[in-house]
Amino acid sequence: MGDLEPHFVRQAFESNWIAPLGPFVDNFEAALQSYVGVRHAAVLNSGTAAIHLALKMLGVQPGDYVICQSLTFSASANPIRYLGATPVFVDSEADTWNMCPDALEEAIEACIKGKSLNAAGKDASVSLKAQMPKAIIPVHLYGMPARIDAIMAIAKRHKIPVIEDAAESIGSKYYGRQTGSFGTMGILSFNGNKIITTSGGGALLSDDEGYISRARFLATQARDPAPHYQHSHVGYNYRMSNVLAAIGCGQMKVLDSRVCQRRRNFNFYSRLLENHSGITFLLEPEGAFSNRWLTTILVDPHKNGGISCDRIRLCLDAENIESRPLWKPMHLQPVYKGFPTARGKIAQHLFKHGLCLPSGSGMTDDDRSRISDALHKILHK
Repeated sequence: MGDLEPHFVRQAFESNWIAPLGPFVDNFEAALQSYVGVRHAAVLNSGTAAIHLALKMLGVQPGDYVICQSLTFSASANPIRYLGATPVFVDSEADTWNMCPDALEEAIEACIKGKSLNAAGKDASVSLKAQMPKAIIPVHLYGMPARIDAIMAIAKRHKIPVIEDAAESIGSKYYGRQTGSFGTMGILSFNGNKIITTSGGGALLSDDEGYISRARFLATQARDPAPHYQHSHVGYNYRMSNVLAAIGCGQMKVLDSRVCQRRRNFNFYSRLLENHSGITFLLEPEGAFSNRWLTTILVDPHKNGGISCDRIRLCLDAENIESRPLWKPMHLQPVYKGFPTARGKIAQHLFKHGLCLPSGSGMTDDDRSRISDALHKILHK
């Protein structure tokens, strides 16, 4: 937290605007619109809710196909199942770890022509029925921009809407344009682990006013304009409170400095580990600027004397330093066993060899010194 958040929260209490409406909700939405470069925004209680509403407004129904990046957190895919639709998972590319445009083309062709794809988690294939996918959900993983220009070009050619999952990437840019501003709709997350937080929360972004107006309506239980409580549609309790929006307004003031802090963490690790064989970093491709939400590495035990990423994780844990494997791909998750998947080997490789290092904005010199000592002790062995 910065210095302004308690001040804004006190203002929210003093004004008695507590519920999911009020001046800080309006101000937070305006700040997001200005920062990301979109015309409209609705702040919600989670990024998951934003994806769910986006899919609802695109008319996703049971039996529909929605194409989703496999290497991601489950919240990217779960809302597809909320609506009874079928996720079609797509492999990553090595340069960004995000949705591979070539694999995306394969997935779309399989859907349109009713071809077979790999069955997730099975040594078999699954045949798709011939129909156009309803949406594509690419993710800017760990703050690294996907090749969103290529993905958008493919989507435009097939006339498929894109829900751009920028949950981890606020502050990241692709050729100078903020992530979250490319898709038909974009989503953000302000969960407690994100680069800025409202403790819990998210946002839906779009240049289409109709989508955002509709999202606000559905997010407040879809109450019809009547003097009594009347409902013609099933709604949801998804709006953000004015108190959490007050925190968000304060967080927006420090967002750029948080990006600088995260990128400083990445530079620290790059210098620390640059001479260690078998350790590589996800570098920024041409045109990409990453907020470096998390610093991640790939570890090749064949090049460093047999030290695996899991061995590094356990050794750090013994020093009370938390690290974590990369996201387990959705097509390897038990809950998605048997769902169609376009390729998958790169995502599997990344999961097997990848590690997320401590990356908090509040890391101190003492923290970095402890991490440095621990990593040197592990790697020199």
